[in-house]
Amino acid sequence: MDNLSDTLTKLKITAADRTEGSVEGCLVCLLQALAQNNAETSEKIQASGILQLFANLLTPQASCTAKVANVIAEVAKNEFMRIPCVDAGLISPLVQLLNSKDQEVLLQTGRALGNICYDSHSLQAQLINMGVIPTLVKLLGIHCHNAALTEMCLVAFGNLAELESSKEQFASTNIAEELVKLFKKQIEHDKREMIFEVLAPLAENDAIKLQLVEAGLVECLLEIVQQKVDSNKEDDVAELKTASDLMVLLLLGDESMQKLFEGGKGSVFQRVLSWIPSNNHQLQLAGALAIANFARNDGNCIHMVDNGIVEKLMDLLDRHVEDGNVTVQHAALSALRNLAIPVVNKAKMLSAGVTETVLKFLKSEMPPVQFKLLGTLRMLIDAQEAAEQLGKNAKLVERLVEWCEAKDHAGVMGESNRLLSALIRHSKSKDVIKTIVQSGGIKHLVTMATSEHVIMQNEALVALALIAALELGPAEKDLASAQLVQILHRLLADERSAPEIKYNSMVLICALMGSESLYKEVQDLAFLDVVSKLRSHENKSVAQQASLTEQRLTVES
Repeated sequence: MDNLSDTLTKLKITAADRTEGSVEGCLVCLLQALAQNNAETSEKIQASGILQLFANLLTPQASCTAKVANVIAEVAKNEFMRIPCVDAGLISPLVQLLNSKDQEVLLQTGRALGNICYDSHSLQAQLINMGVIPTLVKLLGIHCHNAALTEMCLVAFGNLAELESSKEQFASTNIAEELVKLFKKQIEHDKREMIFEVLAPLAENDAIKLQLVEAGLVECLLEIVQQKVDSNKEDDVAELKTASDLMVLLLLGDESMQKLFEGGKGSVFQRVLSWIPSNNHQLQLAGALAIANFARNDGNCIHMVDNGIVEKLMDLLDRHVEDGNVTVQHAALSALRNLAIPVVNKAKMLSAGVTETVLKFLKSEMPPVQFKLLGTLRMLIDAQEAAEQLGKNAKLVERLVEWCEAKDHAGVMGESNRLLSALIRHSKSKDVIKTIVQSGGIKHLVTMATSEHVIMQNEALVALALIAALELGPAEKDLASAQLVQILHRLLADERSAPEIKYNSMVLICALMGSESLYKEVQDLAFLDVVSKLRSHENKSVAQQASLTEQRLTVES
């Protein structure tokens, strides 16, 4: 290593004099030393202070530039050398060198910048601000036949694309076109995988999604799926998953999704449909997720229901009832839930037997499946008949009551409460209320009235008012033990309560007067004081209901 000390001393002198031949000789020796023992050599380079001189050697016209950049790339493999490289002012001259025509200079410069900024979001953000993205995209287009340079660009894109601030810059370049062009030429799995690693973070941006669709990425992905679908090879299975996942990601953008739907006649849409009946779980999953993504506006949903998608999804779910694939169940239920949103689709889906298929998953212990199952049923029961039929299903109601206590899964708990309330609100049926009372569901509706979400509070109060109007006797005990009257007093007294909450709370108070024990609770809590204040409420409906409620309270007392 004494030779190394001599080399460093000599390099200092020759670098200061700009004696190019001598500098190159020293750099060759340094590179050899780094190849033998990178960490120790890097420490000596740092101690010698030579890094500070490198900035002046990084000029486009110097013959030693590529070797200087190579040395920097090697030392920056060590984490402890990255800050010293920054402090030596190397980033700016390196960025300038990305405009070089020399391919070796470009390669080593890219490596140097990549290693210095490795794992540092702040340094990567600095590079983005210095405009490296458009420069690198241009390089990829010019040097696409140089495998090493192409790889360097892809690695850089992969790192930079993780930063949100990069997406806008990428979107203003022709990155989509370049990557798709490159992708079409690749036959090797590893090379395609590298491109996938760049595409995935980029495709999170809606503008880039559309650019990728327009550049023909979808056709490439469909081709991969077709080639790999029957293979059991590990690489092929992985590539099939990546391609189909990326396909689904592209459909998350509204414009890209609509472009591929093409009024339901698009070849891409038709191909994705064919994945649902396939025997490959990954394709079934991607197909169902794709349908869920296509089903993001009423027009698409109506077209798909009219064209038999529901039956395909039900068949898929039937194949996954016993020991089924949870992700496929979840995706298919998501698709059905979205399809059930337009009013015109509800009756069609009910008559197709969707509720019967969905109810087969009541025994599922997986919260994501439970959540989507509940959402699908809630979307379907706007019709009185359907709500009554489901509301009298004791097994369903018992499961809902059980899930209303799923404190570890707020989504499942919230959806169960909302479905219980919806069964009462849409059926307006005494039998449904009896079933819910017998299953112990009343206390959950009372708790729901205290939810932080106004929409849920409101749904609970309307359901409770229907219970009080239609079937107060059987529910009386449960309403009292859940402290409904005290909760209503709190809601009316709280200035933060929304107008509709105050209104429905007063409607409910009037309905509760039919019960002697509950009315006594109302009298004991001095509701008159709270209600009379609301007669001057700015909301007309609240003020009118306050006058009516005050009259009822006065007459009854």
